[in-house]
Amino acid sequence: MVDIHTIASRRKNMSAVKSKNTSPELKIRKLLHGAGFRYSLHNKQLPGKPDLKFKKHRAVIFVNGCFWHKHNCYRFSWPQTREDFWKAKITGNAERDMRNYNDLFTEGWRVGVVWECALRGKIKLSEERVLYSLSEWLNSDAIKITIRGNSIS
Repeated sequence: MVDIHTIASRRKNMSAVKSKNTSPELKIRKLLHGAGFRYSLHNKQLPGKPDLKFKKHRAVIFVNGCFWHKHNCYRFSWPQTREDFWKAKITGNAERDMRNYNDLFTEGWRVGVVWECALRGKIKLSEERVLYSLSEWLNSDAIKITIRGNSIS
């Protein structure tokens, strides 16, 4: 399939994609702050620069976009142009995520991942369910939590 954008307009579109302070991340921050949780943002000293760091709970949360982090849901599909580039880029992102999570576990951190599909689209969860799940996890000893559309594990 041929890209419908010129190289210049595609470059402009892609450069506008944010890596932090995205709307899903802001939603999670608002929910947790409203529930009384305090956190720091984008800690550069930790592997993967987690979106949220809860020092008191020794926990971090990543809010991942389904496309950029290769989530197995309806929101992800392989691009039809520059397939080799995108497969390397997206697969590399997912592999780096796993390394970062393992490094965090090794350093004694608990890791939470909230996928974009849990917050947007046709399989999203209610804000109350997301907040309840994260609150319960933060106040527990569980090592990890993954929140995806229609599923929490």
